[in-house]
Amino acid sequence: MNIQLVIIILYICVLFGISIYVKRRTESSTGFLFAGRKLTTLLVATNIAGTAIGAASTIGVAENAYQYGIAAGWYNVAWAAGAVLMAMVAAEKYREMDCTTIPELFERYYDKKGRAISVLGMITIQLVITSLQYLAGGAILSSLLPGIFSFQGGMITSAIVFIGTTLIGGLWSSGLSNILSVTLIYIGVLISTVTTVSNQGGLSNLAASLPSNVDWFSPLGGLGLATIVGWFAVMMTQTITAQGPVQVACSAVDGKAAKKGFLWGALLIFPVGFLCAIMGMAARVAHPGMNATLALPQMIMGLDPIISGLTLAALWAADVATACHILLAAGTLFSQDIYKRFINPSVSDEKYTVINRSSILGLGIATLWFAFNAVGIVKTMLIGLSLTTAFTLVFLFTMFAPNFCRRNSAFYTTLAGMITLFAWQMFPSIQIFAHPIYMEWLVCLVTFFIVAIVDNEKITVIQKREAA
Repeated sequence: MNIQLVIIILYICVLFGISIYVKRRTESSTGFLFAGRKLTTLLVATNIAGTAIGAASTIGVAENAYQYGIAAGWYNVAWAAGAVLMAMVAAEKYREMDCTTIPELFERYYDKKGRAISVLGMITIQLVITSLQYLAGGAILSSLLPGIFSFQGGMITSAIVFIGTTLIGGLWSSGLSNILSVTLIYIGVLISTVTTVSNQGGLSNLAASLPSNVDWFSPLGGLGLATIVGWFAVMMTQTITAQGPVQVACSAVDGKAAKKGFLWGALLIFPVGFLCAIMGMAARVAHPGMNATLALPQMIMGLDPIISGLTLAALWAADVATACHILLAAGTLFSQDIYKRFINPSVSDEKYTVINRSSILGLGIATLWFAFNAVGIVKTMLIGLSLTTAFTLVFLFTMFAPNFCRRNSAFYTTLAGMITLFAWQMFPSIQIFAHPIYMEWLVCLVTFFIVAIVDNEKITVIQKREAA
């Protein structure tokens, strides 16, 4: 326990040390929010990998594997597919357009109300994702140091570190921290998986010890094809327009670095899910009655103290990096698309940087409520990310088929997406699909084309100096 406590304290010190080290680069709003637009290919890759390899891709995958088998690892493959799609379709475009957010882009092509409704939806998404990092952080700390942290206490401690490092170091802190976090999470998870499987007598013995009600090692496991396809649909939808990936692309030194960084990031994201899934199944054998959310932390805690301490601390640090990045994205959306656009357009850069930090503090505290009310990491994450369908559809038509776009397309397509997700949650009788992402695409496509028929005013490009 002393070894693990020392390790987690050292991690906290390193994270805050990195944030303090880069603080001098974050005195301007561009430096704070976009790392001065100087992210290299390596930093883009580790940023997007750090964003992806967080709560859902580790703790959440193990949670699903505990119940449904190795097929849970497809979640990370879906994330990687989204990163590849972003690289091939949008990363260079975002950097070359020198934009900052999707709502800003919407106003350039559409109108103010399109920007306003999209920023409300996107902030909601960021808050849901951030809250899940608190949930995973609580699971990790309470497993790592049960004598010190309860589950709720671990969430609160995680929130303090998430918010604190983001306030100090901005995107620079997230970028540099991710190099360390991604490296250590690979080392820790790989060693932990190999050790755990060996301790249980190999994969064949593990398979024989699992309950017979699920085909644990089949490609679909107990999840089914519709669920896995839904994951791909969600992740390939959200990666193109969620503020986190967009902000990484916009922060690259140039378009080529953005594209290459997302491709390398996809390779980093891909394998971790299946390793965590194996750990989740091993937990099912070793602890058949435990809380599934604690499957991965508990299995790692059964290993050598140094290995378990490093691995869990690395998982926790990965959650820190993800949460910092998503909190920063939420703060950017509020400060850029609400405060600067509608409240104080002439704000000085110095005051604007203060507003950014203040909004991150406020939004970070608000996400604790989501964390204490979330049920199921991956399930909650995927429902929230389904809301990006409208943004992605509008973006793709704007970039590649603008003749179908009308002045009101962004507003009504986004509104339809919000209403659909709300109805899905409130009225179970309309859940005729395996996942809300299918209904989102159907409703948003129909709405988009109805607007194209009814509205005769085609889109025009508003210059950045007019829209920002």
